[in-house]
Amino acid sequence: MPAYAPSARSLAPADRSQLDVAGELTALLRDTTTELRPDTQLEALTLAVAADLPVLLWGEPGIGKTAALTQLAESLDLPLTTVIASVHEPSDFSGLPVVGDDPAEQGVPMAPPDWAVRLVRAGRGLLFLDELSTAPPAVQAALLRLVLERRIGALQLPPGVRIVAAANPRASAADGWELSPPLANRFVHLQWTHDHEVVVRGLGGTWPRATLPRLDPERLPQAVAFARRAVCAFLTARPKLVHQLPGNETRRGGAWPSPRSWDMTLSLIAFATAAGSAKEVLSLLVRGTVGDGPGLELLAGLDRLDLPDPEELLADPAGAVLPERGDLRQAVLDAVVSAVRERPEKSRWEAAWALLVRAVETGAPDLVVVPATTLASLRRADWEVPASIERLAGVVTLSRRADDVANRTAARAGVPVRAGR
Repeated sequence: MPAYAPSARSLAPADRSQLDVAGELTALLRDTTTELRPDTQLEALTLAVAADLPVLLWGEPGIGKTAALTQLAESLDLPLTTVIASVHEPSDFSGLPVVGDDPAEQGVPMAPPDWAVRLVRAGRGLLFLDELSTAPPAVQAALLRLVLERRIGALQLPPGVRIVAAANPRASAADGWELSPPLANRFVHLQWTHDHEVVVRGLGGTWPRATLPRLDPERLPQAVAFARRAVCAFLTARPKLVHQLPGNETRRGGAWPSPRSWDMTLSLIAFATAAGSAKEVLSLLVRGTVGDGPGLELLAGLDRLDLPDPEELLADPAGAVLPERGDLRQAVLDAVVSAVRERPEKSRWEAAWALLVRAVETGAPDLVVVPATTLASLRRADWEVPASIERLAGVVTLSRRADDVANRTAARAGVPVRAGR
């Protein structure tokens, strides 16, 4: 044999096989780059992975779920272990019984599969459970301990291992099954869809890059306190949503509220707050953990948790900063009036009027009509009317005139007249 064998690239065109040329072309096609690009669902995925919560990506075949997980593992420098759940037996996840030297004394240990042993040796990695919706019920039952406790037989997966799964809806899955409620309730469910611009740019050679969220160390205690306050306040007001198993079989295989999923929601709110994530990202995560209905209710209440304390506003009405959004500003003004009603004092009553004046000067005047009317009814006989009320008189009068015109118009049309403010 010759001492030197020329490479495929150094061969003359006539000497190169077509397979060599095809391989070179394939390598060029796979030569792509990544870029930092805003991607809501990718950020939601990486945030859940950072929080060490199992994630389940739902999407139609060919949507890019597997490719996203492969790119995520490369970006985070995590070894990727792919396990096709539907082609395994229950014992592959619960462990294979192996008879030892003295089973009467030592018992029969449950030996883990080779891929689990490799993960333990590596100490870190991304375990990708693919085709989860095609796994039969017996296999899904065996997966329960793996997903929740990270145990396979007698083997405990290290903390550095993250679990992500993917599934197709039953209608588009090959011999698909609905996910069992116990298994479904262990995941953060993310609906994976394609973005036209991302796909086009990716086919052009540049895909978005997944990066772990940057958590602000100084915000960690506040993030935890905010998350606990948000979830606890919501469940105090809506106790029936602490645990609500859906009646529909399909919905049981998705996100629904339970103490376990609320605990995951609390973690996700804390991580999103510490990372400064956008509301769209948090919305995907919360709705993917406790379901659309409870999730949207909770998200609607999060804005109100950031509202200023009425007592702080009453203590310094001149320096008060009121929310820009009309519904939030209305809530703040109503809270201020309620605070005065609970502890009626002349100084607090006058401070509330000063706040209403500030609201008129910095926002829509009609928002102060109802609070002003309520605040006026709280006046005691020995309280002098502050001069600032005159600056609100025009607003209230204009509002009443508008009501009168609307009532007269409705009366002529035969529509029931609304009550005045």
